Parts: sequence; C-alpha cells; structure tokens
Amino acid sequence: MRVFNLDLHMHSVLSPCGDLEMGLGDIARRAAEVGLDGLALTDHNSCANVRGLMDAAEALDTPLWIIPGCEVQTEEDIHVVALFDQVDAAMDFQDWLFERLGPVMNDPDVFGYQLVVDKDGNILDQVEKLLVQGISADVDRVLHEIRTRNGISILSHVDRPSFSYTAVLGPIPEDLDVDAIEISSRASDQQAADLMTSLPEGRFPFIRSSDAHNLSQISLERCTKFLLDKPSFEELRLAFRGEGGRGILEPWRFPPDIPIGGAGVE
Repeated sequence: MRVFNLDLHMHSVLSPCGDLEMGLGDIARRAAEVGLDGLALTDHNSCANVRGLMDAAEALDTPLWIIPGCEVQTEEDIHVVALFDQVDAAMDFQDWLFERLGPVMNDPDVFGYQLVVDKDGNILDQVEKLLVQGISADVDRVLHEIRTRNGISILSHVDRPSFSYTAVLGPIPEDLDVDAIEISSRASDQQAADLMTSLPEGRFPFIRSSDAHNLSQISLERCTKFLLDKPSFEELRLAFRGEGGRGILEPWRFPPDIPIGGAGVE
C-alpha cells in the first residue's frame, strides 16, 4: 500500500468559470509539478475535455492518473461530482445530462468561454448551451444515474452556503446513496471537524479537493491522500468503502511515516 495524492474536483477551460489558463497541457504539467499522483477533471455538466487531458498526461515524463468525471448541477442547484472508470461511461452520462440541460445559452462576455480543446490547447469546439445551469433531474435521480454507470458520486463542497446539499436541502440523510462528501479547501480545520462530527459516525467518507479554476489553486494542500495498492478505479472504490486495507487519510492531516506516491498507472 502507498499514499496517492489525488485531487478529485477540478475545472478546465470548458467550464465558463474556469480561467483560460486552464488548458489541458497546463493542468497536467502543473499537477505533476506540485506532486499530484492523479486528478479527476470535473467540468460543469460536461466530460468533453477528459480525453484531451488524458492525452496531455501521457506526454508527461512522470505518470499522472486521469479519472473521467464532471460536476453536475441538479434541478435543486446542488452540485454533485460524478467519477467514472472509463471515458465511454462518462460520455454516456454526459449525453444523459445534455438531454436535460436547461434552455439558457451561454454568453461568453457574461459567463466566460466554454471551450473543448486538445492537449496542445487547440480549440476543437465551443459549447453553446450554458453549462452552469441546473438539469431537469433532482439529486436522487442524478445519484441513481451515476450508480447505474458504475460510477462514484460525491456531494460537492457541502460547507459552502450555495450549490451544496446542506445549503439547499439541509442535513444530509443517513440513507442518501452517495459515496463520499467533499469539504471545500476554503473550510478551516475546525469547520471541517465540526461538519464531520455533525453526521452519523462512519456513514460517509470525507475528502477535500481543490475545485481549481486556475493553476495556482492546484496544490498538495488542496488534495486528499488515499491509501491504495495501485492507481485504479476499483482501488479508489475500495478506499471510499474502507475495505481491503484501502482508505482515505484525514483530509487535513498526514501521517509522516507513510511513504508518498505510486508507480505505474492503470
């Protein structure tokens, strides 16, 4: 077992709120430079830049594990991170999302550009519909659709006063079919601890992610340390469940006696 530094919530130039510096090659290089072992690309309601980021990661000198994903905005305006083992599953989920995406069109001057790019930053497409709007499905349906595609679901930044489950619907039900809960990198250690103790002990694993919208937000201080045998989706699933010796280390502390890093990517 080894510790892997993973950031499971990050945006690219496809998200209108993402800086134009968040090109795929730039993200991959920055992630490798700061010491991440892997990351999930989770643009708003779209997975269209995942393949390009995988291509960018393959061009690096060091392995960087890329997990396909997106951040869904439900009809209640709750954000949910969806992660998948394969790009095809992620793109199938994106098709389901696009069928339910609202009618508002994007205005780049107001919201920002929504660019599909390749690993070198060449623009392949621009998404015309606004991605930062709710789809016509509630949070329970979204969690179900992620599950049917063998994905992993995470409630985004539950400490935030907007676009979080707690802000919109209140306390998280103990029987909610979600794999993990994310505390934002903005929360203090005390806020994180208070939130964790407010929920049923051991019911939900917690992570921290960068939710990066610019390159400076990508850092080891904004990721979560996972204890895995190797970087694979099934290992990640075991870690969320705390099975087979896999697990999640406390998001704001790190035991110094466990070696960091991993070799090889599946």
